[in-house]
Amino acid sequence: MIENEIDFESLYKKFNSPIAEFDCGIRCSPLNEGAVPFCCDIKYVIPSIYDSEWEYLRSSTDLWEVWKESSKDAEELSEMLPDGQILVKCKGHLNCQRNFRSITCRSFPFFPYINGDGNFIGLTYYWEYEDLCWVISNLHIVSIEYRKEFFVAFDEILVKKPGEAVEFMHQSLRMRQEFVRQKREIPILHRNGGYYYLHPESGYLREVQSKEFPKHGNYIIMADMPFADEAEI
Repeated sequence: MIENEIDFESLYKKFNSPIAEFDCGIRCSPLNEGAVPFCCDIKYVIPSIYDSEWEYLRSSTDLWEVWKESSKDAEELSEMLPDGQILVKCKGHLNCQRNFRSITCRSFPFFPYINGDGNFIGLTYYWEYEDLCWVISNLHIVSIEYRKEFFVAFDEILVKKPGEAVEFMHQSLRMRQEFVRQKREIPILHRNGGYYYLHPESGYLREVQSKEFPKHGNYIIMADMPFADEAEI
């Protein structure tokens, strides 16, 4: 497959809105050691970036470095990485430079959902982080602008990097298989702006209200203890 280079400086500008109108990291960080947002904790999330993205970042900032660890788990993780990507780590959330966040940082906890017909119909989340990520338990807070920019960014990525389209097709298939096993429907933030449950076997989309999506883990309890600066979550 022929892949075309992406202008990451331009792409970052197109995909720069925060997920919500506030820092969602303050919602999950009290539950993590050192009050570090889970998505910024290398123990939970090791960002992968494209080779050309790495070239842009390392020429623009000292925020990032190649992730290196000698262990069996690290070796297996590196072997699972798609061609044309590397694992990296940053200087930590207290030293974040928002203009130089990677695509992985900007999109987490979401990925492009590609249905059985090969169509990128919306975004859904990495279900492995359901009990950790506050956003996954509060999908209604995801801003309209963020959703629009997500589609703009990944429409470009999937066209210019066909290998990524294949990877996300496989990721979507794995999610369908897992949710069939769990007898659950898949939450979808659709391209049309709506919220849906997708039946993992039939592909049927059932429109719902955003707050119908469930909470997970400790966030079930936290929903009864709202933060002082929000009316509801």
